[in-house]
Amino acid sequence: MKNKTLVLFTVLLLVITAGCVGEQSQKDNAIQGRYEAPLKSVPSIQGKEQVTFTESANSLDRKIISTASLTIEVKSVQTAFDEITKIVQANQGFISSSSTYDTAGRKNGQMTVRVPQKNFYSTIEQIETFGTVKSRQISGQDVTEEFIDLGARLGNLKKQETRLQDILKNATTVKDVLEVEKELERVRGEIERLTGRLNYLNQSIEMSTITVSASEPAPIGGQGWGITDTLSEAVAGFIDSVKGVIIFIGFILPIVVFIAVIYVIALWIKRKVLPGLNR
Repeated sequence: MKNKTLVLFTVLLLVITAGCVGEQSQKDNAIQGRYEAPLKSVPSIQGKEQVTFTESANSLDRKIISTASLTIEVKSVQTAFDEITKIVQANQGFISSSSTYDTAGRKNGQMTVRVPQKNFYSTIEQIETFGTVKSRQISGQDVTEEFIDLGARLGNLKKQETRLQDILKNATTVKDVLEVEKELERVRGEIERLTGRLNYLNQSIEMSTITVSASEPAPIGGQGWGITDTLSEAVAGFIDSVKGVIIFIGFILPIVVFIAVIYVIALWIKRKVLPGLNR
């Protein structure tokens, strides 16, 4: 009897437990379904954020103004400059300035060229093949931050210009019209200034600058000791010596005159005054 009662109690307990578990499972499924539906309707948020940041990083191109300064020794400055002009034109660039001059029988020159950024380094390498490179300096100025700042300020100013134009349309008094027009003129002036600066930065970024200083070798004997230079230095040395003598005479002559006057006075006193005193 006791065994039957125990079995019935055990079976009843299992049924109750199963029912509770089933009910809880249904509740859990309902809750999960309640929250899964909205989540399924929204794309992967985490993945979307990663894509956004990656695209922002890739879209933020650095704005670099590249410049180079080269000093080379060439056999002929004129020939080198003619060849450099051809190279620059072949690289879709242009000559900004060019000049040549003579110094102690040696021709020297300087040329400034502008080439697209993509051809900057290749142009430098081609120019360096025309002579012996004495010095090379390459620098890059990062203007990304200024570029972004100017763009943001320009956008705000354009929005302000639009609002002022709307206000001007609704102005009813002469005073209001004049005040709005004055502010509108100021905003437009600032827009023009920022636009000009942005255009300058864009041009400087897209077209890099290369300055080439070229010189021909020194005359035989080196360092300016050719025959012409030697004669010139000899003449200059003689003139300097003559100048030195003239300066020395001009300095010592007053002293000699003063000493001579003192001597004559002393001699006169000795001959005329002292014999009379002795008597």
